[in-house]
Amino acid sequence: MADTERYDFDVVVIGAGGAGLRAAIEARELGARTALVCKSLLGKAHTVMAEGGIAAALGSVWPEDNWEVHFRDTMRGGKMLNNWRMAQIHALESPDRVLELEEWGALFDRTSDGRILQRDFGGHRYARLAHVGDRTGLEMIRALQHRAVSIGIDVFMECKIVRLLQDGAGAVNGAVGFWRETGRFVTFGAKAVVLATGGCGKAWKFTTNSWECTGDGMALALWAGADLIDMEAIQFHPTGMVWPPSARGLLVTEGVRGDGGVLENRDGERFMFNYISPFFAAETAATIEEADQWYSNKKDFRRPPELLPRDEVARAINSEVKEGRGSPHDGVFLDIASRRTPEEIRRLLPSMYHQFKELADIDITTTPMEVGPTCHYAMGGVRVEADTEATTVTGLYAAGECAGGMHGSNRLGGNSLSDLVVFGRRAGMAAAERALEIPGVPEVSEAQIAEVTRRATSYFDNVGTEDAYAVHRALQETMQSLVGIIRVENELLEAKGKLAELEERASHCVVEGNLSFNPGWHLALDLESMLAVSNCTTLSAIERRESRGGHTRDDYPGFRPEFENVNMVTRLVEGNYVVAQEPKPQMPGELARLFEEEVH
Repeated sequence: MADTERYDFDVVVIGAGGAGLRAAIEARELGARTALVCKSLLGKAHTVMAEGGIAAALGSVWPEDNWEVHFRDTMRGGKMLNNWRMAQIHALESPDRVLELEEWGALFDRTSDGRILQRDFGGHRYARLAHVGDRTGLEMIRALQHRAVSIGIDVFMECKIVRLLQDGAGAVNGAVGFWRETGRFVTFGAKAVVLATGGCGKAWKFTTNSWECTGDGMALALWAGADLIDMEAIQFHPTGMVWPPSARGLLVTEGVRGDGGVLENRDGERFMFNYISPFFAAETAATIEEADQWYSNKKDFRRPPELLPRDEVARAINSEVKEGRGSPHDGVFLDIASRRTPEEIRRLLPSMYHQFKELADIDITTTPMEVGPTCHYAMGGVRVEADTEATTVTGLYAAGECAGGMHGSNRLGGNSLSDLVVFGRRAGMAAAERALEIPGVPEVSEAQIAEVTRRATSYFDNVGTEDAYAVHRALQETMQSLVGIIRVENELLEAKGKLAELEERASHCVVEGNLSFNPGWHLALDLESMLAVSNCTTLSAIERRESRGGHTRDDYPGFRPEFENVNMVTRLVEGNYVVAQEPKPQMPGELARLFEEEVH
């Protein structure tokens, strides 16, 4: 039933978002024959949904800003679970990566004297996000895509990778996938593979993630023997659309709050003043007067509580709704209309203006938006070495959202886009250096290829009534209701049992028709990834018996000292998911001192 074709490269990059494009560019410029393989069309990566800006201590608005402040903000935002070395590299290299994007044609908004304009986002001490209105991710993809095409990278679009290939020593030496249009199988031989496939949000019912975000890279790495870390840390963005139902979960950029928007409950109360945690109290305005003074002159560091880190704001919104103070459609109100003129709103937030006008018939220049938490980002992912993005499997690298460690247990807004280009570049560099040391053409196992294609097409031979769409709906309901923004042990254990049942059901999904144009078959294969990642998330959430960042346990509120320096590491052992608590890398003293003193 399966037919195959074959291509050989030095480096194969799986995923064509910001991290994948930047990795491919670096590998190609170092002289490696490089392929870029994407599940969708080039330019349609989920990176375009990152609208508010790219975080980097450029100092163009606040000269006091520097990498040390950015590093400290990132670590504190991640509740100190971050890999310190990744956070340090990110803070040091982000400015150069932004300026590089500008060299490659990205057009950023400017200050009155021509420098790159930077806006405020939650958890950042200074206005730090370089931006293009509220379409920054799209501009970044445009610049990277043009660069990639201009230097001769081979691009393979609408190709889903099913499994990685490995040599006799366990090193990754290729990948097998299929063309989504025809179903024809394709093998890529490679001396090094970079995973840059993004997140896993389509396992949840309400999500900002697009259809491509099914956890493929995390699952591919896991199946190849790599470690995943901190999979319990899932970020629920505080502001997704809640109405109309067809648009529920669609991202409302943090740029709305960065440009002055405030959150109110149904009684018109700015409720965030009731949820200021001790962790951020010293730098957060305690009264409306203090907050408004910050908005008017931004000379004080006591920032409005609407600009607390995302995990804090999402939990506060969730509490308001649960306690009966939510908006008519079980969200809260986000008001920019009373804070900015219509002209300013249309200039600063053109995408948000059109999004609400077209999808909800709401004019945000006159009317508050209804928003609520929505599954947005995976802080956990493939375990990588900080300087090279090498995984625990030889020849395999990972960057971007599918890699873990950089963001700890909560990501600051804007750090995602700079993460992509900082670590995409480093992954591409390390992959190319490995590949260029290996002579000849990768030798892949025909037996492995045959087994991959046999497994992938086995759904056509199943008998029964199981349907991939029904299993996916059940998975989303399970993860949304039992492994959502607030978690408790009995529900997590229930989810564990349901996931086992869903894995059994998914293995018996019946696919009709043939390999060509068959979305039911595509979803059955995506379910393999989503179920693997969902199991890892659930088991890690059971094991981390505390509340930290994007992981909130109602039965274990607050930080617990025994988990302060612990990563949850998930791996497959003889086909079973195993979670182990392992010590995270310890920060050197010179960096630890940054948290004992003010950084300017």
